[in-house]
Amino acid sequence: MSKTHVSAHQLVAGRYRLLEVVHREANRVCWYGEDVEAGRPCLLTQVGLPGEPDGEDARRIVGRVMRMSETMGRLCPGRVATVVDAVAEEGSLWTVTEWIGGTPLGELLAEHGSLNYVRAARIGLELLDVLEVAHGQGVTHGELSPGQVLVREEGPVVVSGFGLAGATLAPRLTALSYASPEQARDERIGPAADLWALGAILYTMVEGRPPFRDRDRPEATLKGVDRLPLRTPLRAGPLTQAVQGLLRKDCRERLTRPVVRQALTRVVNEDPDAALPTAPVPRLRRAYATALHATDPGWSRRTMIAGTALAVVTVAVAVLAVTRELPGTSTSASGPGPRPSASATAPEPNRPSTPAPSPTSPAPSTPSTPPPASTPPSPSAPPTSAAPSPSAPALPPGFGTYRSPEGFSLALPKDWEPLSTTRASDLAYRVVLGAPDDPRTLAVTYSKRVGPDPVAVWRDDVEPGLQQAADGYRRLGDIRATTYRGQKAADMEWLADVDGTRVRTLGRGFLIGDGRGYSLRWTTPAEDWDDAENRQALDVFLRTFRPAED
Repeated sequence: MSKTHVSAHQLVAGRYRLLEVVHREANRVCWYGEDVEAGRPCLLTQVGLPGEPDGEDARRIVGRVMRMSETMGRLCPGRVATVVDAVAEEGSLWTVTEWIGGTPLGELLAEHGSLNYVRAARIGLELLDVLEVAHGQGVTHGELSPGQVLVREEGPVVVSGFGLAGATLAPRLTALSYASPEQARDERIGPAADLWALGAILYTMVEGRPPFRDRDRPEATLKGVDRLPLRTPLRAGPLTQAVQGLLRKDCRERLTRPVVRQALTRVVNEDPDAALPTAPVPRLRRAYATALHATDPGWSRRTMIAGTALAVVTVAVAVLAVTRELPGTSTSASGPGPRPSASATAPEPNRPSTPAPSPTSPAPSTPSTPPPASTPPSPSAPPTSAAPSPSAPALPPGFGTYRSPEGFSLALPKDWEPLSTTRASDLAYRVVLGAPDDPRTLAVTYSKRVGPDPVAVWRDDVEPGLQQAADGYRRLGDIRATTYRGQKAADMEWLADVDGTRVRTLGRGFLIGDGRGYSLRWTTPAEDWDDAENRQALDVFLRTFRPAED
């Protein structure tokens, strides 16, 4: 696989500063960035190339992308992301698009888990508008996926990525889970491949996971797309037949654009209010604005980077989460399917649930950082059910009791609030708590389907995902069996690198009976882990947390 990692401090083409990862796919990373010469924000997309293209190949790749963008910009003004620059360097193709102000659909799903089928139908219609124009001119996108769809607060969605398909010798470089069967077989593609991708995006929007999951190896993912039967959508409602019709393996049997338009229009017209836009994730936009315009001397560079890093970890986890199912559940007859993690329901972040007794999703969780085995403030002596309740008076100054709408309660710093809540129907949810300018976070995940052994959940369900998705992942010490509130529990601690910042996480997962469980993940910049303030915060969290059932 080609190189897809780069330092956030590096300037691409000596001009574009990378500020924050907003979406990841198999071989594509999308960044918020800054054009330092023009002094304006931009969006950069990095796609790994097979090997180092020579000068002629690089010029051909860049030329194709620029020409296709220009063509589509004329055909669909305001509906296609305008590529202002493209660069092939160090094994990657970088495309730079003008600032749109939208949120990648993949990021939106990572944050919300899924969308109602009416809202999904509205986005599907907007995508269909663009595809109809492109197909009418003989243009096939060939790379359509949630990472190529930008959702705006006002106005229709914007599509990026035209010109990537066929720009290199390697077929299907990026979002493998959205490749059509004919692409999986490396056959010539046409408009039907885009209709398959539209069906896969609709499926992902309503189900919270793609129809075919990303596997360990690209060839395994593509083999699954080509050969495994489709898992019947469970939450598509009146969209079910349209989705299934678009995801027929034989491209000649897929629904046509007019039939798809009629089906989606009917769904939207039956409940137009439900098609109102879902607000894009505000946290990343805040982080981007802070990184781009931070001039306050009191705002340290280290803190700024750490805050951005944690936000990225959260998204990565959520993105991965939406591609997996809850641990301990079985998939349809199609065979082993993704394991959505409780965290994302969503990550996978992408982004789905490994919310076993302790973890929630098989990817670095939003703020995930473990305390070293030698320093955890409480993993070795976890609080028991006799611990004082969060409403008890003996709280440190600056803490207050927080009661979540989800039912749990605990003491938090008084300026903290929920930063995001994601849900996998009624099976699992994840709440990330923190403050906008605080690089620390606490993620609370709940699942109704947790395995009986908390240690095994961390080891078998969560850690493999972390090893695959988290840069510089390293577990600290052993996974420790313990008890918490009188129940079986397990602690796992780990380190990870995010945009050049080392972060550290302690995850505690515990059972509450009847196959249900929670996990708490406390994350801070690694260098701040042993600060007295952080040790006190973790101690308060563990001492005061009360599940919804109490």
